[in-house]
Amino acid sequence: MSSNQVLDLKLLKKFKNELTRFMMLYQFGIDELNTKIDILKQEFQYIHDYSPIEHVKSRIKSPESILKKVQRKNIDLSLPSIKENIKDIAGIRITCSFISDIFEISRMLENQSDIEVVEKKDYINHPKPNGYQSLHLIVKIPVFMSNGIENVYVEVQIRTIGMDFWASLEHKIYYKFDNEVPAYLSKELKNAADTVAMLDKKMEVLHEEIRKLDSDDDDIENELNLLNASGQKLNIPRALLESLSHVKE
Repeated sequence: MSSNQVLDLKLLKKFKNELTRFMMLYQFGIDELNTKIDILKQEFQYIHDYSPIEHVKSRIKSPESILKKVQRKNIDLSLPSIKENIKDIAGIRITCSFISDIFEISRMLENQSDIEVVEKKDYINHPKPNGYQSLHLIVKIPVFMSNGIENVYVEVQIRTIGMDFWASLEHKIYYKFDNEVPAYLSKELKNAADTVAMLDKKMEVLHEEIRKLDSDDDDIENELNLLNASGQKLNIPRALLESLSHVKE
């Protein structure tokens, strides 16, 4: 093997190791954020007996997709430049039942001390012209590696089940027609998006009515029953409850 071949092999191995570590960072970023989301979901469930999160999905762009975006945006072909300029390499999609859940989840994430929200796009109050609705966050989250802390960008999309269904269908149609969708289909998609938005608003109203009824039906005996982490009922002694009311704040 010639000296040039040895040099090329060493450079290839170095590039492979750096690329592998680069992609692993984004997986670790997703893992960190997924852990936070799961904790928030469980905490909300225990306190409010209701979870605002239905489903959570995550993905990492393939190296091929990243390179295409690098070329499209005319970004310098280096890993530091790609890391700083392409902020949606790692993505998490959170699906909710109701519109209010979307903004509640966003608020909970924004309140995390080690999460920095660097960009926020509200396509719910300001839908795209084609009818697309969702809340997009670009967050920066620390990943603790053996040689220090690496900050990783993760895109978070939060939407209702209806919004997610519409977006999935729209993506399939645009893929099938290679982004050249016939005008009549684009019109039908926009009409469907309007219908989804109207249904989401109606479901939100029903949700609020049910919550009010549940609140009216609450009594002190129900309030004395809590769920602990193992899912077992824990009856709070009335004496303890009364003693807590005398604790100075």
